[in-house]
Amino acid sequence: MKWIILAGGSWTRLYPITMWISKQLMPIYDKPMIYYPLSVLMLSGIKDILIITTPEDQAWFIRLLWDWKRLWINLTYEVQPSPDWLAQAFIIWEKFIWKDDACLILWDNLFHGQWLSNLLQNAVKKVEEERKSVVFWYEVTDPERYWVVEFDNNKKAISIEEKPKNPKSNFAVVWLYFYTNDVINIAKTIKPSERWELEITTVNEQYLNNWNLSVEIMNRWFAWLDTWTHESMLDAANFIQIIEARQGLKIGCIEEISYANNWISKDQLSELAKPLMKSNYWKYLLKLLK
Repeated sequence: MKWIILAGGSWTRLYPITMWISKQLMPIYDKPMIYYPLSVLMLSGIKDILIITTPEDQAWFIRLLWDWKRLWINLTYEVQPSPDWLAQAFIIWEKFIWKDDACLILWDNLFHGQWLSNLLQNAVKKVEEERKSVVFWYEVTDPERYWVVEFDNNKKAISIEEKPKNPKSNFAVVWLYFYTNDVINIAKTIKPSERWELEITTVNEQYLNNWNLSVEIMNRWFAWLDTWTHESMLDAANFIQIIEARQGLKIGCIEEISYANNWISKDQLSELAKPLMKSNYWKYLLKLLK
């Protein structure tokens, strides 16, 4: 199975702070935003990751993650020529996915929870062994901002609607998708929406109509935050700061996850810490080593 991080887009709604730098490279408290979706992928146990960027921002991502091989993950970079939305990723980068199953995460998602790695690994297992694609729903207070899932009386998902004016539930589909390999062919068959974009909702609807989509709960024991707006970016940063200060543990620390997965040794973690010397992040990695 392979992962795709979609890190393109212009993000004009966040001007002027995004006029000169990609949103995904901006800090959410003490780490670049891209660290958080990258950490989710690493928690799932998958090492092959494609990062999709705009043409002008790719060099910045490579500069930030220049030592990715030392984490024992495999990063590939590709450019999205124009922001034609999510489903396009599976068509343009078919060569990366090839015969594997594929997972997609949006660039501005933050997830946290004690059993997050179990949740992710179970989803991977369902795709690989049961041949069912997996999405998660999460209860929100403002469903009109999201893709909303409707359930029947037997708690079976029957529809998914994008940003409805009159939501049929408060259950939003989180921006984390696990698909069987046929997602490539499904993406090729869908037509552009009124916005001339290839919508991920249409992909999910086809899986749902074919009884090949498992819509599972991400319950109250997990936190899911997006960073679409200035306010939500601040909320996410405050959340990270509060949890880290209270627990003394970091969220989205990619070096720690690689070490916990036994992908790198204690000596290798020590080497990764050296360029970060004197920062609080460095002090945290030293604490792990002790």
